[in-house]
Amino acid sequence: MRLILDNETMAQEFFEDCLLLGIVAPIHKHTFCWEINQALGFCFRIKHEMEIQLSKKGRDYFFSMYEYKVPNVQLAHYLYKNQHDGEYLLPEVKHFDYLWLIKGDRPGTEVIDALIKSLKKLDGVQLVTEVKTDKIKNKQHLVF
Repeated sequence: MRLILDNETMAQEFFEDCLLLGIVAPIHKHTFCWEINQALGFCFRIKHEMEIQLSKKGRDYFFSMYEYKVPNVQLAHYLYKNQHDGEYLLPEVKHFDYLWLIKGDRPGTEVIDALIKSLKKLDGVQLVTEVKTDKIKNKQHLVF
């Protein structure tokens, strides 16, 4: 008997309780996380064990991921660096420097709007917008 991993179904289930934001901010990843933590009260930490590795054109590319789990609720925030050495985690949205995934008990629209507004006020942030995951063909790259 041969088992086949269904990446499409897995990705679809993963994104059922998610919201994805695309961020244009040409800032070093550590500086960007520090600014978010200081200005917005988050506590993002790099997750080396969750770093995403993609192999393309005979090379390996590594994409950093930061995590913040909100205490006492089923809600987590993940921040992905979308570019490494000329390759993109999600090539279809390569204009974004960062991808912010909110997973779990999804906050209300007013909370998301306030988050987007606060992110836009950070130095170096040029754009923050919601990304519709149904339009992304490589979304399995974000699944962990």
